[in-house]
Parts: sequence; C-alpha cells; structure tokens
Amino acid sequence: MKKFDTKVQYLKYKVLREVAREAWAGRLPQTAFDIPKTIVPGTQPTMRCCVYKERAILGERVKIAMGGDPRNENVIQVIDIACDECPMGGYEVTSACRGCLAHRCEDVCKRGAISFDHNHVAHIDKSKCVECGMCAKVCPYSAIHNYIRPCERACKVKAISMDESKAAHIDNDKCIACGACVYQCPFGAITDKSYILQIIDMLKGSIGNTKYKTYAIVAPSISSQFTYAKLGQVITGIKRLGFFTVIEAALGADMVAKAESKELAEHGFLTSSCCPAFVNYIQKNFPDLEKYISGNLSPMATISKYLKDKEPDCKIVFIGPCTAKKMEVQREEVKQYVDAVMTFEELQALIDSRDIDLTALEEGVLDNASYFGRIFARSGGLADAVAQGLKEQNLDFDLKACSCDGIEECRIALLKKSKNVLDANFIEGMACVGGCIGGAGCLTHGEKNKAEVDKYGREAYEKTISDALSVLK
Repeated sequence: MKKFDTKVQYLKYKVLREVAREAWAGRLPQTAFDIPKTIVPGTQPTMRCCVYKERAILGERVKIAMGGDPRNENVIQVIDIACDECPMGGYEVTSACRGCLAHRCEDVCKRGAISFDHNHVAHIDKSKCVECGMCAKVCPYSAIHNYIRPCERACKVKAISMDESKAAHIDNDKCIACGACVYQCPFGAITDKSYILQIIDMLKGSIGNTKYKTYAIVAPSISSQFTYAKLGQVITGIKRLGFFTVIEAALGADMVAKAESKELAEHGFLTSSCCPAFVNYIQKNFPDLEKYISGNLSPMATISKYLKDKEPDCKIVFIGPCTAKKMEVQREEVKQYVDAVMTFEELQALIDSRDIDLTALEEGVLDNASYFGRIFARSGGLADAVAQGLKEQNLDFDLKACSCDGIEECRIALLKKSKNVLDANFIEGMACVGGCIGGAGCLTHGEKNKAEVDKYGREAYEKTISDALSVLK
C-alpha cells in the first residue's frame, strides 16, 4: 500500500517509527546527542559517496526525530551534511546554445554580462550578472537555464540562502515555518523537528486515565489522508495509542467562525488568524497591518482552551498537516493550551511503531463539527464559514472576502491593502497552496484532497455552526 507521495517522506517515516519503538520500550537516552546503535544499523550506501556519510546523515535524522538542536528555536532544521548535491549556479548557458547571430541575450542584458567565444557560444560573467533572467526569456532556443535549488524555489519568503559550504541556510528572521522547503527538498536535507518523544511520554503517563487524560485534536484535513484505511479506523487507531478520545479541530473552527464573523462586523476589516504561517508572515513583512489580524485564537488553540478550561490537568496533542503549528505552540498565548503537535507523517510512524493495523480495526466515530468547520481545511473554506457565521447571527455586514491560496497570493493581497487598493474587507490567508490540505506534514498532496474535504464536510451530522456549538452549552 502507498502511504506517502515521495521516498524522502518514507525515509523520514522509517526513522521516526524506529525512534518511537525505542521510546515505547524505554531504550532511548535522555538527549538527542547520544544515539543508540540499535537505531543506526549497518546501513548500505545509496546515493552518497560512502557508507560512513550515509550513517552520519542517518544519525542526524535520528537527532531531529528526537527533538533536534535545542539551540535553534526554529522547528525547520537543515542537515548540513545531507545538503550538497543540488546545483546552485543561477543562470547558466546550456549546450542548447546554437551560437546564433541574433545575440538577443547580449542585447537585452543591461549589465554587459553576456560574451561570446570564437564559436559564438554565449557565456555569462557571474561577477556582472544580477539574475534578472531577461537573457533566458529572449533566447530562441531556451538555452539559458536558471539553476535554483528546489528549497530556494519553494521558499516564497526568501528565507533560504547558501552558506560557504554550499549547504542551505535558513534565516529565522524571515522563515514562517510553512515547511514548503521540507516537502520539496529531494534529499530530505531540510526537515521539521519532531516532538514525538514528548507525546509518547504523555501517553505513557495517562495510562488508565487516572492521573490525567490525553486528548487528540485532529485537523479536518485528516479526511484526505490515510487513503488505505477508513477514517473511522484511523480514529480507532489513535485511541489505541492511548489517547482518551479524539476531537475535531473543526469544532474549534466553528467557534472561530462565529466569533470572527462578529469581530469582522464590528471592525469592518480583518485578516484571518487561523494559519500561523500567514500570521507570522504579516508580523515579519507587513507590521503596519498587524493591527488587522483577528484577535481570535486558531481553531486548534480555541478548542484546546475550551478543554483546558473544563479539565485543567488534561494533556492535548494536535495532529495535523502543519509544521507551522509546531511554532504556534511556542507562543505565550497558545502554549498554555496545547501541549504538543505532531504531523500526519508522525502519526503514521507512531501507529506503526505499535504495530497497529488500521485496516483491521473497527470504525470509530468522529462527529463534533459542522460542514463549515470542516471545510476550513481547504482554501476558501474559512471565508465560506465567516459568511455563514454572519448569516446565522443576523449580522448586517456585506462580506467581501479575498481568499489567498498560498503565500504568494497572500503577499499580493497584503500589498494591495497596504496601498489601500484592496477591494475586500476580509483576507483569508493560507500559506500552503490548497490550504491545510497542502501542508508539508501531509502523507499525500494533490487536488483530490479538496474533494475529500468537501465530502467529509457534507457528511457532518450538524449542518449549521449554531447546531455544532449547541453541544458546548
């Protein structure tokens, strides 16, 4: 059965699974820098120069699976020794250059960076080139190619550069922890720290639910994941891990939709606060617009706050597609409610570390939220839910929503707002293309995930936001 999109995801999963197995058995050291040999077996070299480098890289993967470098506050971390195989030359003339007489590349270059040898073949002087790309655009043979590393191309906030050793370097002042680089790196050299050990400790401590209960809050995008099993079987599998019960983050989304629609009607303009990467992006790149960010917590934090208010000693683990959520729980206003975050990739590893066969389980029930809470998982869903919230509360407000699908669309909308030319009064910002269903921690990515989320929404027993929230009274 296929569980992942890429072999890089599968490699990451195998490391997480074995670390989890050792943790369940109580065989792990206290720190991530004392790696037990049982996790680093006699690995054979694959694409690396030798088995020794392969083992060294595997050791670094284990460290990250055990929490990573505590000195680095970012949850996105580079494995330096694994990052050395990608071309990084910028614009280069390829063998497709025919030595034509037109020399359009030379004519369009304002820096004089193009020259020709005795065969009329073009060459680019790197000391003069400013990477504008005009030469590549006018070449009739498409002979000039821009060699940008996949991580740099994926990072739309320009947080990635190359250091002196040619390894990727992440500027934490720019990074929004969206994880786009994690998913796109073909060598798995950039990855997100895992807190799976803390989660296992919580589950061990709540055995019997006498000391405290550990709740699993699952993102609605789970409906598009674990395609080899039924959603109800996944819910049962999560409980088999030791969680007291499973609650939909979508119920928190219903709570947010109601509160945010009222807040919007009162203030006249808002940007959403559900996507932590989007919020982080505003704070770092458009600080003058920070005043417009909704004062509501995210759905994850909102439902967690409700549970903690009811049961202060409980533990809460959020399970979803988002690496930025791991940064969100470090914020003062959130960390008091959410104890840990893990991705769907990590959930799969945790399930398999206990040898749980999801396909053999009975189906559990997950029915806490409305259609509108569940569709938060895809781009446009939040705006639809806010419109519904306005309607159900009889609020007289003409919603003009701008739903931004990916951080590039977010940038354009925010730039327009900063120039007072945006024809909208609500910006729904999703850093990942497609919304949460495109998150870096997903098992699978693709357009089919949107259809699965909409189908999951239609299956909700509660058809309105008010009906879903009535159970909280």
